[in-house]
Amino acid sequence: MAEVARADLSGPMYDQNSFDGRARHFLKVTNPLNIFTSSADLDKAKQLVDMYKSKTEPAGTSLEEVWRCKYLVDSAYHPETGDKMMLVGRMSAQVPCNMVITGCMMTFYRTTPAVVFWQWFNQTFNAIVNYTNRSGDTPISTLRLGSSYVAATTAAGGTALGLNHLVKNLSPLVGRFVPFAAVAAANCINVPAMRSTELENGVPVFTEDGERIGDSKKAAKKGIALVVFSRIAMACPGMAIPPLIMQKLEDGTMFKKNPALRAPVQVGLVGIMLVFATPLCCAIFPQMSSIAVSSLETELQEKIKSSGKNIDTVYFNKGL
Repeated sequence: MAEVARADLSGPMYDQNSFDGRARHFLKVTNPLNIFTSSADLDKAKQLVDMYKSKTEPAGTSLEEVWRCKYLVDSAYHPETGDKMMLVGRMSAQVPCNMVITGCMMTFYRTTPAVVFWQWFNQTFNAIVNYTNRSGDTPISTLRLGSSYVAATTAAGGTALGLNHLVKNLSPLVGRFVPFAAVAAANCINVPAMRSTELENGVPVFTEDGERIGDSKKAAKKGIALVVFSRIAMACPGMAIPPLIMQKLEDGTMFKKNPALRAPVQVGLVGIMLVFATPLCCAIFPQMSSIAVSSLETELQEKIKSSGKNIDTVYFNKGL
């Protein structure tokens, strides 16, 4: 009887060279149900994955079980440090957390205290996510974390308050898009700021075979730019489509008769958008992105050339 082919757990189950494969991968990684997996079950899943890699798994272990555990591990452990990530920083927590935060930002956007509170709350959450899903294994100082957090929070709150002042005499529909503008502006600061160590020290770059050949600041810069783009794209459906629907509902009688429904309806609409936007936008670019050797720092190019390896492209984890 032919031996069943073993799964290659060094990468995802699906082809990461196609958008469809990446989307399937992130649908599993960002599955909100993953957050209900206990710490003990995560440890068991990681143990099974490690045993499978060393070919010591229990007899009768199915490939389906192996892949199920692999995706639990991918959703909860950092791909480079191997550390278990804090719950709210995991990508599987993005949909439930963001649907509440974004829904409230878009419901309570008219008063200054509400704008300040929800923009602060959102940037606090984003700071945790950006730190948790950073690329590389270099620690970040408390001072740097604090200054980055303050910069992003100030940018988000300042943008929201400034735009609210500018559009106060315009259509109410225009005002509904202010939170999105604030979030987009903050992402351009929060992601690079929280990952500034990568810009200073570089991120690990690898050959196609997984051999680490050095650290590159240019790869870090490219990876952070890709993450900023995907984060803004991720926020777009949930913050651009619900305002149009909510404005139509505001013109009707439902909210006039039941004003308490505004926040739940807003949160629900955002949640529906995020269920699809989160994995699809994570999939825009491969997590293990590539960069041409000719685009790397001169010293790294020389190191690769002197090694005698015929390498045109190297790979790095861009983060999420």
